[in-house]
Amino acid sequence: MKQLYEQKGYSKDWIDKRIRGIAIRQNLTDEWKNRDVKEEIEYAILTNEISKATFGKTVEEYKKHKNLKKENLRDHMDELELIFSMLGEKVTTEITINKDAQGFDECQVAARQGGDVAGNARKEAEEKIGKSVVSDDNFLDIPEKIRKKKRKKLLESYEENQR
Repeated sequence: MKQLYEQKGYSKDWIDKRIRGIAIRQNLTDEWKNRDVKEEIEYAILTNEISKATFGKTVEEYKKHKNLKKENLRDHMDELELIFSMLGEKVTTEITINKDAQGFDECQVAARQGGDVAGNARKEAEEKIGKSVVSDDNFLDIPEKIRKKKRKKLLESYEENQR
């Protein structure tokens, strides 16, 4: 997996976060499976609960926002988006375990609560950063490391103009 992302031009930092996010997601879905969440549609609903609470968008809405069709949404998130996705899923896992959520309904409550924690953190971060974490950027055309260089140049230009 790591080599595939390297070949596509993603940075080491992005790849590390993406791989960690995959592990966090797997732990969460393992918990759901052990708690009687069985059907594929239930996984999709729970994932949307986390996404909606974290980012204010369902997975499909987020994909549309990024102009994606069948691509994996997370492969087109920047580092902050990945971090907030991980936070929502990790907190959901912890709530699910600590409240011993059983079945779809209880896991749905945990998913919403975990997403709320990440959503609140995202909103606070956006307030401090001064811009939205939810980006419409995707990596369909421009590899991430090239994007990073462009952002760095823009930041340098901005800082120079501030002097």
